[in-house]
Amino acid sequence: MIDAAWGFVPDSRKAYVRLHEPNYLLLARYTTDVNREPYEPLFDAFAEDYDFENVEAKFQISFKGRLATTDDRRWGLWFAYTQQSQWQVYSGDISSPFRETNYMPELFGSFRPGVDLGGLRFNLLNFGFNHQSNGRADPISRSWDRLFVEGGFDREDFALVVRAWTRIELGDYEDDNPDILDYMGHGQVTALYRWHDNTFTLMGRGNLSTGKGAAQFSWSSRPVLGPLRVYFQLFSGYGESLIDYDWNQTTVGLGITLNDLL
Repeated sequence: MIDAAWGFVPDSRKAYVRLHEPNYLLLARYTTDVNREPYEPLFDAFAEDYDFENVEAKFQISFKGRLATTDDRRWGLWFAYTQQSQWQVYSGDISSPFRETNYMPELFGSFRPGVDLGGLRFNLLNFGFNHQSNGRADPISRSWDRLFVEGGFDREDFALVVRAWTRIELGDYEDDNPDILDYMGHGQVTALYRWHDNTFTLMGRGNLSTGKGAAQFSWSSRPVLGPLRVYFQLFSGYGESLIDYDWNQTTVGLGITLNDLL
């Protein structure tokens, strides 16, 4: 799965663009606890009944491109871009605004070690930089920059992707979320299993010193209309989006997806 997703096959094109993280649309996403707190100064400027609904839409667009590679395709230089949005499409009384949109460009190198480790094959090593922000002004601005390293292991229909990161602290910069690592931690682990053309994915991350983190389970069906699949997502914990980085909630959504992680 990793070789196919990352173009490590020797006859793959040297430079090309392909899908990256899952591209999906949740037609309805329900949350147990809407995060209204960051928006209260904005609500006060309008009307008392200006409020969010517990049900909204959520979608993600993500792609990556290989800029350069070696003849054997074991080394590569990549860029990637991921955008995730929470859309209050069912809140017609407040003109159905986008509650939050996160933008994440990345630049990184990749390598295929091709090493057998305890029944799994170590087939992916990524290392690079990403920036994530919501492009908003105070009081709802959120952003951070990270250096990361990522390893991918697979065997037949199972894959494991482990990512660790460190935050880049910028001097003389007004930080909108100085405690974000307390909630997002320093890394995450994602397991993926494919069964009869259905894909099950489980992600976990957290900070052991604070006891805060998050887990996400997703299922995508076999194709039902061209490449489109039915998609189910269950999230619980902190940081489903940047504006919610310190907000604990459980969300469940159903929709369609174009691709899986691998």
